[in-house]
Amino acid sequence: MILGIETSCDETAAAVVTDEGQVLASVVSSQAGLHARYGGVVPEIASRRHLELVAPVIREALERAEASLDAVDRVAVTQGPGLVGALLVGLSAAKAIAWAKRLPLVPVDHLEGHVASLYLEPEPEPFEPPFLCLLASGGHTLLLAVRSHGGSERLGTTLDDAAGEAFDKGARLLGLGYPGGAEIDRLARDGDPEAFRFPVARVPGLDFSFSGLKTALLYAVRDLGEPVTARRKADLAASYEHAIVRALVERTRDAAKQSGLDRLAVVGGVAANSALREALPDARFVSPDLCTDNAAMIASAARFTEALPYPRYLGLDAYASVA
Repeated sequence: MILGIETSCDETAAAVVTDEGQVLASVVSSQAGLHARYGGVVPEIASRRHLELVAPVIREALERAEASLDAVDRVAVTQGPGLVGALLVGLSAAKAIAWAKRLPLVPVDHLEGHVASLYLEPEPEPFEPPFLCLLASGGHTLLLAVRSHGGSERLGTTLDDAAGEAFDKGARLLGLGYPGGAEIDRLARDGDPEAFRFPVARVPGLDFSFSGLKTALLYAVRDLGEPVTARRKADLAASYEHAIVRALVERTRDAAKQSGLDRLAVVGGVAANSALREALPDARFVSPDLCTDNAAMIASAARFTEALPYPRYLGLDAYASVA
């Protein structure tokens, strides 16, 4: 069995997964309510909260799996990218457990973890490579050519804001709660996506850009004024969501043509968006509980990642971003 630990941002998560990809337990403690008053994640607060939660969350995951640390064969943990202070909490916990039990440790790339969520049970059936993967979350927006379990090739990325970040910032401009993606998705169902024509940036290659869209919403809110904005909030949300989804879908279709990969998958927090799911009916979407950050996906990625034997991992460090 693999014990997975994830603390890259504002979810403290632990999971127990078998070598076959069966999820025996997955526990996620979200800090969304803690950061809502600030309109986004505060790194120092997130790190301190991880310190409080990491041991109880790991303990609960083991209890739900009806397993002890003696039954664990290796420990998997997110090494990066993410908030360094937050990552170090999980990494330190994983090192301590692995060292105490003389277990191997598997450092996992958070982005590869999202891709590996497609290989878990009880999904209807594992989605095996090769395929094209759209990874859209609060911190990342990537197009990946996945030709094997062990890694992926980056075809495109965002030049500024990630799609999830654009949702959060748009929600803030509309006076909605945090996290913004879920709030806009909920409100947009009552609005007209054609009410406002927000721009979709066309940048070279297969990259994305969402900063201009955010600015367009800012100007629209300013020009409409507070009373009209309040009255037309659902239309604004629907039109803004439509522009984000259109950008994601168009680039994904372009990448499919250029790469020759006609099987599509969508992972990450934005994969929970209902409009995106409707716009890509032929794509495989992971179940909603695997869209946001979780430790089951980290344990899944560890099945295809080389483990570091005891005690080589004691000097392992976290990294905030990838080149």
